[in-house]
Amino acid sequence: MEKQRNKSSYFRDVLKKFLAHRLAMAGTVVLVIEVICVILLPYAIKLDPYSMDYMNFGSAPSAQHILGCDDVGRDMFARLIFGGRVSLMVGICSALVSLVIGVPLGLIAGYFRGWAETVIMRCADIFMSFPTMILILVLASVLGQSLTTVTLVIGFLGWTEFARLIYASVLSIREKDYVESARAIGARNKTILLRYVLPNSLAPVIISFTFRTAQAIITESSLSFLGLGVQPPAASWGNILYYAQSISVLSTKLYMWLPAGIALVLTVLSINFMGDGIRDALDSKMKI
Repeated sequence: MEKQRNKSSYFRDVLKKFLAHRLAMAGTVVLVIEVICVILLPYAIKLDPYSMDYMNFGSAPSAQHILGCDDVGRDMFARLIFGGRVSLMVGICSALVSLVIGVPLGLIAGYFRGWAETVIMRCADIFMSFPTMILILVLASVLGQSLTTVTLVIGFLGWTEFARLIYASVLSIREKDYVESARAIGARNKTILLRYVLPNSLAPVIISFTFRTAQAIITESSLSFLGLGVQPPAASWGNILYYAQSISVLSTKLYMWLPAGIALVLTVLSINFMGDGIRDALDSKMKI
């Protein structure tokens, strides 16, 4: 009972610190609004990012198309909303892929040490020695440029960050008294890892997950901007920004790329602010 009260008090303190972090709350509000928009608006106002208005090729914003149309007559507001859905999904799903791969490997390397530590951490060093963007470009070119491929490639190449974080945490936690006591009473390694080691090493992983999500969104946008990410007619903020490669569009048709650029910056900033808020909330030295 006392243990449950302590846990409840800890989570209340964490939540209170997070709610007191103004930038984190501002980021949370922006993200919630974005998620609501990309999920509900397409159904609420019947948005279609694929249909073409043959009378409005490259037209400026109007009452009919509030952000204008692209060069083939597709509504830019519809593409902005659907592009946000794709970019957010790629960011979150690829971060989850990195998490699922990296956390177990980091746990094994840090807890069992020996040959497992040598193999896993040297593999991590090898992965980190390659320029990430170049490796992603090569893999995306070889494996194809579908949404699934981009998500999996970005996620697979990001596992080292989580593995190293968990590994560093587990190295200190495995020597704690409660872990030694669990070993002494004959607890299995699986039980020790899941009940004692993993819960006490998750804080840095949660923080890193937010930053990894923001980084994945930027990576996907960069790939799409270069023509190797999400391919048209599917929309993402990256391939909307592709139009900015033309000097004429860049200087005279801001409505074709500026909203996507603003949405991308706001999203990445909001996720990073949330990560800062979570980090400060989980830091026991921080005062409200």
